[in-house]
Amino acid sequence: MHGNGGYLGIILVFLVAAVVAVPLFRRLGLGAILGYLAAGVAIGPDGLKLVPDPEDVLAASEFGVVMLLFIIGLELSPPRLWVMRRQVFGTGGLQVLLSALAIGLACTLVADSWKAPFVIGMGLALSSTAVGLQLLAERKELASDHGRVAFAILLFQDLVAIPLLAAIPLLGAAKALERSVPPLDSVVTAVAAILAVVVGGRFLLRHLLRVVARAKSVEVFTASALLVVVGNAWLMQKAGLSMGLGAFLAGVLLAESEFRHELESHIEPFKGLFLGLFFIAIGMSIDLNVIADEPALIAGGVLALLLAKTLILVAVGRFAGGLPLRSALMLGAVLAMGGEFGFVVFAEALKAGLFDAAMRDKLFVVIGLSMAATPLAMMAVARWLREHPEVAAARAPDPIDHEHPRVIIAGFGRVGQIVGRMLRAQKIPFTALENSAEQVDFSRRFGNKIYFGDPARPELLRAAHAERAEVFVLTTDDPDANVRTARLVKRMYPHLKVYARARNRQHAFKLMDMDVDVTRETFHSSLAMGRKVMEALGVPPDEAARNTDRFRQHDEALLRRQHLVYDDEAALVASSHEALRDLETLFEADTTPEPGEGEDTGEGQPPR
Repeated sequence: MHGNGGYLGIILVFLVAAVVAVPLFRRLGLGAILGYLAAGVAIGPDGLKLVPDPEDVLAASEFGVVMLLFIIGLELSPPRLWVMRRQVFGTGGLQVLLSALAIGLACTLVADSWKAPFVIGMGLALSSTAVGLQLLAERKELASDHGRVAFAILLFQDLVAIPLLAAIPLLGAAKALERSVPPLDSVVTAVAAILAVVVGGRFLLRHLLRVVARAKSVEVFTASALLVVVGNAWLMQKAGLSMGLGAFLAGVLLAESEFRHELESHIEPFKGLFLGLFFIAIGMSIDLNVIADEPALIAGGVLALLLAKTLILVAVGRFAGGLPLRSALMLGAVLAMGGEFGFVVFAEALKAGLFDAAMRDKLFVVIGLSMAATPLAMMAVARWLREHPEVAAARAPDPIDHEHPRVIIAGFGRVGQIVGRMLRAQKIPFTALENSAEQVDFSRRFGNKIYFGDPARPELLRAAHAERAEVFVLTTDDPDANVRTARLVKRMYPHLKVYARARNRQHAFKLMDMDVDVTRETFHSSLAMGRKVMEALGVPPDEAARNTDRFRQHDEALLRRQHLVYDDEAALVASSHEALRDLETLFEADTTPEPGEGEDTGEGQPPR
């Protein structure tokens, strides 16, 4: 490959693999990460052999993880990181300890000494930062409860990997021990490197970026952003620490600077490319021959790893992280895999003579397959939770002591809270029901009277005395749950006037089938924004208001007409095209002056 096309040919292979595999896997609903891994297997040594040596590619692509951690650091200010210390060291430390003990004790059953099981337990206790954070970002769950706990655990794992890598030579043969750096020197070097990053990030980097910003050159600022990331990573690597730790610390120290968003925008494209390359390299590292030789052993190892870590993560998430069962299950699904640090740990263990190359290859395959299985596991768990809402809501419903509500609000999130505040201001009694334990606990901190429970369950509606209410306000976020609740309420309490939030037109049509009064959640805010945009472009306020009201009336009439044919796609499309033509005609007629109207041109001037 090098002789024919050199590195240009290798780059072409990677680009073609990514362009073909990722859109295909996204279309199948399997996610980009699985597409990258499959592409790596296809072009690797056990596939088409287009890139026979994945080790160099894996080493280079680790900069994707480094850049990812830098951007995450930009999102965390030092005060926020200090607030997270209990989750990082408490929850994260407990997860690593329990996982390492469980895996290590299982390995001691077939090992002669404790050293190899210790390294295997610690190596497999670590999860993939790149895969975990990318999956959470794809699902927009980084800010969720389980997303925050997952990040804290991953951060602790990155920290604990450093002393683990330093300890491996000490656990090896006498020859490796002689080559190892004295532990005191290692500690001093590590502390000095961290202090250099902290001091440099606090005092030097900001001044450097200010000087570069005055040059007003996009290319130079991009180069400076890359210099910050690569320079800190290089410094940490020279000190024997994690490259990602240096980039993360630099990001944290620049999180409160005026360059935060500019740095993020310049690093983001490189991060995406290198992360894609990293996942492809992981796929190339999966040795299919090892799987073919011992399929039962490999499959058992992957399943045992995923099951053991899932159980531990769910327990840790529930009892140490304070997560509800739904979030704890999602935490277990996203972090049960092995991680990229496992490749480094087991490679160093081989050099130290703790186990042979055959064991290392098996562990590599187990880690790679567990990473590949994680996107599928997350989708399976999320789907199972959607189909079994009673499991997600393992917390018992709250007893309801409000016996005479005029209004029942089902769903007390963004929309439900505004409705509740308006009713409270008018002294109108209402009962608020919410199926999310996190939302209930959060709302109660602000003094809201809210009850936990699933509004789609008949016994909860009876406990809320729905038969005595006049109005039922349905603002739950999940369209399917929203429709189920509306159907139940209309059947059990036909006297109630039901007002429901609809996410989109299809959701609105299903609610309209049950004679529910529908409010589309983004419609009125979009109208208000459109009116402001027209005024900003010079349209007089009266005319902008008139145009906005005309559009509202037209679209509401269109919604009623399309409700009659929404199950016929061809008729729905034809209706949309016809409505667009009608709307254009309506506005064109509004801008055409009537005879006798218009500007007074003055005597003697020709008529327009």
